[in-house]
Amino acid sequence: MGGGMTADVSAQREREMPHGRNLAVILGSLMLAMLLAALDQTIVSTALPTIVSDLGGLNHLSWVVTAYLLSSTASTPLWGKLGDQYGRKRLFQTSIVIFLVGSALCGLSGSMGQLIAFRAIQGLGGGGLMVLVVAIVGDVVPPRDRGRYQGLFGAVFGVSSVCGPLLGGWFVDNLSWHWVFYINLPVGVLALIAIALVLRTPGERHQHRIDYLGTLLIVGWSVALVLMTTWGGTEYDWISPQIIGLGAAALVLIAAWIWAEHRAAEPVLPLHLFKDRVFSLCSAIGFVIGFAMFGALTFLPIFLQVVHGVSPTLSGVHLLPMMIGLLVASIGSGQLISRTGRYKIYPVVGTPIVALAMFLLSRMDEHSSTWSMSLRFALLGFGLGLVMQVLVIAVQNQVPYADLGAATSGVTFFRQIGGSFGVAVFGSVFASRLATEMTDLARRGELPRGFDATAAQGNPDVIKKLPAVVQQDFLHAYAASIQTVFKWAVPIALVACVLTWFLREVPLRATAQATDYGEGLGGASARSSRREIERALSELMRRDPGAKEVYARLGALSGIALPAGSMWALCRIARDGTVSGQELADRAGVPVEQGRPFVDRLVDEGYVVRDNGALTVTRTGTKAADRLVSAREQGLAAHLDGWSPEEKPELTALLRELARDTLGDDAEGREVHSPSGPTGE
Repeated sequence: MGGGMTADVSAQREREMPHGRNLAVILGSLMLAMLLAALDQTIVSTALPTIVSDLGGLNHLSWVVTAYLLSSTASTPLWGKLGDQYGRKRLFQTSIVIFLVGSALCGLSGSMGQLIAFRAIQGLGGGGLMVLVVAIVGDVVPPRDRGRYQGLFGAVFGVSSVCGPLLGGWFVDNLSWHWVFYINLPVGVLALIAIALVLRTPGERHQHRIDYLGTLLIVGWSVALVLMTTWGGTEYDWISPQIIGLGAAALVLIAAWIWAEHRAAEPVLPLHLFKDRVFSLCSAIGFVIGFAMFGALTFLPIFLQVVHGVSPTLSGVHLLPMMIGLLVASIGSGQLISRTGRYKIYPVVGTPIVALAMFLLSRMDEHSSTWSMSLRFALLGFGLGLVMQVLVIAVQNQVPYADLGAATSGVTFFRQIGGSFGVAVFGSVFASRLATEMTDLARRGELPRGFDATAAQGNPDVIKKLPAVVQQDFLHAYAASIQTVFKWAVPIALVACVLTWFLREVPLRATAQATDYGEGLGGASARSSRREIERALSELMRRDPGAKEVYARLGALSGIALPAGSMWALCRIARDGTVSGQELADRAGVPVEQGRPFVDRLVDEGYVVRDNGALTVTRTGTKAADRLVSAREQGLAAHLDGWSPEEKPELTALLRELARDTLGDDAEGREVHSPSGPTGE
């Protein structure tokens, strides 16, 4: 509204958006791509024992998970900004190709070193998939529906967290571990073809000064620290030149990163965020939660398959209580926070539950029952779920608008980095304790003559060839090693418990109540501040009462005494400038006869002119439509209480755009033109 040019731009943008079958194909392809990237965070866990048995290298097992997490986490900010700058379709296609090449190479790997390298390539593509999918949704879906559809994509993370370990085990049992990676190929190619044929991305492009150096340095110090924690005490002594050198390199790279971030125009992680206590605490807590979650997901399948002898598929079934507990607690806490506005209680309760669950996991052995293990797994998942969602909400509720996007991506970044460190540290502890246990077995003379204990240390399948009595000693050694892993996790979880008590709770902004379960359940984030607010407003608009009530309220605020159906038609005609009666009826989803009384009212009062079936808005109609848009804008601004939109031109423009684009929306047409009478009452 607000002039013919604005209406033309709005109408042109809407016409460029896909509809009907094309939109369904695009969204289906995007969901497939998101599912692939999300699954590959968890699908490998139940396949790892079999992979190790085939390729060897149990000491390097953790890097199969760590390589993917590090590369995907570090690359997400780059993909997001490159997509803004050069257009998302080609970048998205590129990320799919990289992901598929990495998947194919992973399946062809002949050694653990090759698999780790190819997992890093796969993670690079996976980071692009996760970020660009969400951005493309904003390009192809009208503003009113973006919150709903982005919520569906968030649910993909919930599905993948439950299905990933189960699918990984099923592929190993029924095909081979290679198919954990090969399955990505047909699904990814299908998504690639559909995107190439159907997707058109009319989104605006924005220039960025991309922080390549900052990203490279983050990867550098992360890898140095992870290598130090992986090799320390296993490959090399903690005071060896190699470990000391890695520590020194990490410190130098961290110093260089801090220097680079101070000078970057758009730093990948603005350092001033750490001055905010809420962001710093949430990042630290998120680090610990990622540490616990991915560490458990990596080593519990080893415990189940080696110590208890269950199949890979059944090990995935055993993990279902953990993943369901995580899903229920995360979604449930998000819903309760939206209703009550209180959020601190959940991490305060959740972190002790995680610590207790870790302690109980450290008490499991080869004699533990399925029932007792399932309860422990469910308790761990429930504790994690109580914390994960809240960290994003607390940060979004605290930081100023300018830092909203960076802070959201920052807290999810530290959770993913925590996962990388967790898997690496747990792997180091496990390998060190297992080596000690094997040495003790050899010293006590309990091994068959000529048997090499290091063979069982590198390949758990060797244990199955031993006599039953000797097998029990080896199984106990594996159980004791994994017990040690979870014993180490207990004090780390207790640190998070202490940190949660210092988390300050402030009144919850309306936008912080519009939770994104993708960010809360493990998804990466690289949205700008504007995109974060747009997503939240879209979700809040979705919770509005029916369209009739909304238009009645807008009419009262703007002094326009028209039925809801007439106001919808006026806004629709004003957006298009001129539209035929049949086209208007089609947009409303009703027969022409049903909608005619509403249009007749507009013609009678001089808002619209009818000429040979064409409906054209008049000057009076344009002014009335502008008043409705202004009233809608004021209503949306109420959701931004605390953000001071009147002081931020970008937010003011966003409110105007959303108000204009959501009035006269096709989705409202059928409701306001329901056959309850021409007054719409």
